[in-house]
Amino acid sequence: MSLLNITSPHAHSALTTATVMRLVLLATLPGIAALTWFFGFGTLINLIWCSAFALSFEALALHLRNRPIGFYLNDGSALVTAFLLAIALPPAAPWWLLLIGIGSAILLAKHLFGGMGYNPFNPAMIGYVVLLISFPVTMTTWQAPRGTFDGSVLGPIDALLRSLDINALTVGALTIDGHTMATPLDLMKQNSSLLVSELWARNPQFGALGGTGWEWVNGAFLLGGLFLLYRRVFTWHAPVSMLAALALMALLFNDGGSSASGGSPLFHLFSGATMLGAFFIVTDPVTSAVSTRGRLIYGAAIGVLIYLIRRWGNYPDAVAFSVLLLNFAAPLLDHYTQPRTYGHVKPMNGHQKQPRGEE
Repeated sequence: MSLLNITSPHAHSALTTATVMRLVLLATLPGIAALTWFFGFGTLINLIWCSAFALSFEALALHLRNRPIGFYLNDGSALVTAFLLAIALPPAAPWWLLLIGIGSAILLAKHLFGGMGYNPFNPAMIGYVVLLISFPVTMTTWQAPRGTFDGSVLGPIDALLRSLDINALTVGALTIDGHTMATPLDLMKQNSSLLVSELWARNPQFGALGGTGWEWVNGAFLLGGLFLLYRRVFTWHAPVSMLAALALMALLFNDGGSSASGGSPLFHLFSGATMLGAFFIVTDPVTSAVSTRGRLIYGAAIGVLIYLIRRWGNYPDAVAFSVLLLNFAAPLLDHYTQPRTYGHVKPMNGHQKQPRGEE
């Protein structure tokens, strides 16, 4: 896949690939902190496993391709993939699940297509979808957040034991498997008899705006995304259009709270992986649209697809599927939204007019 060719003048940035990747890793920290507080130490265990597996697979692929290992490991792209996949997976997921996911992301989605810059699909989302399709039960089993039921979350030892598939508890009276529950998006999708107000009153999984804990997690990723916008790591077009389209769809199909309601705009904005997807997945510069109009369409289409799949699809969350579908369409969007050549006016009758001063 060739990138869009844009004529001069070109804008130059002091941000190198390694700098951008480190800024992205830094921006994930508020969300990781919120996940750890509300869902226990499982997310940190995920990060450790995924980072180790990602660096190992990256080094192996570079060795097989006769590429300098140290140079490419230092750019941080493998760690970004590891972080995004680890965050998206249920906390304290089994180590073999993480191994399969990272292997699919690094080897299949990235290096099979030629390495960084050549992959047409987001590697972390490829790894996530491979796992979701192959192991749906494991992938939809989340820890109960702090503030629900007994209020306990997994400590570091219990989280490690769970990730090692050791079904034993070292501290406390409950078993590890007793901490799991359905997510708010699951409950909203499966509801067919209760009013939304009744559903929220009967299930502690729901908070003020979205799910208990989830609204804070999404707020933390929103904060990290605003930091990246401030540092001009990406432009606002794709994330804002995605969030606006998702909110608009939820508003159009929100009937006020009947048993058939799909949830309010705020519920969809602050539940699931919405903010993570908007600011850390949709903004991937390699697999997204390049032109400004293309980014607006790209983000908006993802937002619409997220709502459609959440509301009428078979999966409660839909960020990964929506992003991958639009990865397919990104080259087409760029083809039809190319900016005019600098110094030229809009084409007329199929012909590009000459630059001003040369007519």
